[in-house]
Amino acid sequence: MTSLGDMEEEIGNGASLFNDHGRDDLDFQADGLDPPILYRSEWGDDPNYDIRLCGRIGLQCYNLQKGTNFKFKSWEICRDQMTSSDDSFITLEATDPATGSVLSFQTLLSDFGPRRSLGVRLLWINLACRIEPIRNERLDDNWDKNKLHDFYKGPMPKWFSDEALESNSRKYYVVPESEMHDNDWLQLLMEVAFFSKTDRGFDGDLPLELNKAVVETFEDAPLDKLKADNAIFYLSYKCCADPSSTDLAGDHLGIIRKTMDGKPGHMSLEVALTKEQEKR
Repeated sequence: MTSLGDMEEEIGNGASLFNDHGRDDLDFQADGLDPPILYRSEWGDDPNYDIRLCGRIGLQCYNLQKGTNFKFKSWEICRDQMTSSDDSFITLEATDPATGSVLSFQTLLSDFGPRRSLGVRLLWINLACRIEPIRNERLDDNWDKNKLHDFYKGPMPKWFSDEALESNSRKYYVVPESEMHDNDWLQLLMEVAFFSKTDRGFDGDLPLELNKAVVETFEDAPLDKLKADNAIFYLSYKCCADPSSTDLAGDHLGIIRKTMDGKPGHMSLEVALTKEQEKR
């Protein structure tokens, strides 16, 4: 059975499209690659919610690893390259709330699509998130499967039982309501879960509200379990849209497995299939 750790060879191709200036389509074809698709964000006209979502994941990865609190402002350029995955090389702007300064970031997110045998609807692996570097700085895009604990490999877990929650309070952390709201990380995970549930049809136009969040992790540190390198997030949330306008209005559940291999900029998010998706 294929697991996340088994895909190391699929991920580390070493290609970087952050600095592909001067290359034409024939150069990519000579390397056995399709030419990249270039997207640019025009101020006031940004229909590409999926690019924003991917860029925010990269920025949040940086915040989690560096202990910063940069806020996503806008994305500028996205180069989309098809290899064994759909790789999005994104240049974005973020603000520092402490100083008001604006910084340019580069992120790389690889989309591996579904892994139905593992119960995974969406598998995204972020392989870079950095303040815009010196030109031609080497990018380490090799995911290290050996760093993952076996607990975070294999099929996705099912929703926890009340008995498990009560009997193992050390492994499960129920996020207090005071920590759920105005939390960029939980908000992002909720949107990723809904994006997966809608089979990538969500474009950010529906209001979402988090009802409950539970974190499952074996890590004792950090004390803030929301920042654990490896964890499973169980989210109960609501689409607050008018029921007459969309069938998606109402309550939903989402399960997301987040892992890190210890390298800067590396983070994986796996979203479990919903019960409806399992039946298809």
